Amino acid sequence: MFDTMTMTKVLGGVCGAWLVYLLGGMAADKIYSMNEGGHGEHAQAYVIEVAGGEAAPAEEGPSFEEVFATADASKGEGVFRKCASCHSLEAGKNGTGPTLAGIVGRNSGAIADFGYSGAIQAVVDVWTPEHLNEFLTSPKSYAPGTAMAFNGLPKVEDRANLIAYLQTAAAN
Repeated sequence: MFDTMTMTKVLGGVCGAWLVYLLGGMAADKIYSMNEGGHGEHAQAYVIEVAGGEAAPAEEGPSFEEVFATADASKGEGVFRKCASCHSLEAGKNGTGPTLAGIVGRNSGAIADFGYSGAIQAVVDVWTPEHLNEFLTSPKSYAPGTAMAFNGLPKVEDRANLIAYLQTAAAN
């Protein structure tokens, strides 16, 4: 009953069904997403008004300066583990990314033997704690075109602790 021809038919049926599924998905994607907004060239047909529809303002946390003033470098060492796969704290030792030895206060693109993408140098002259904070929040947003693939550190405490650690590591 299960000879070569039967197995070929079953495999052909499975492959054909998979092909129909993929083509159907591509067609549905084309139909429902005419452009980025999904509405084509037209404005929204109607808007539903909601009482009290004002968005609540985002709750502001402490500023970076306040958090940085009380930053804990020992906690920053733990945060640095995320960076250690690409960066080194040893002067002159580059990895996928440039060495971070002495990064705080260093000119952007100052490591001569590292091939920078140029995107960071376009937005930063000197790596101050404030610039590092903004960059570490979201590298791709802060310096569009950067080769750094890291998503960023969302917590201001983690960024402040990391920058404090980088300052103390440079002093050692």
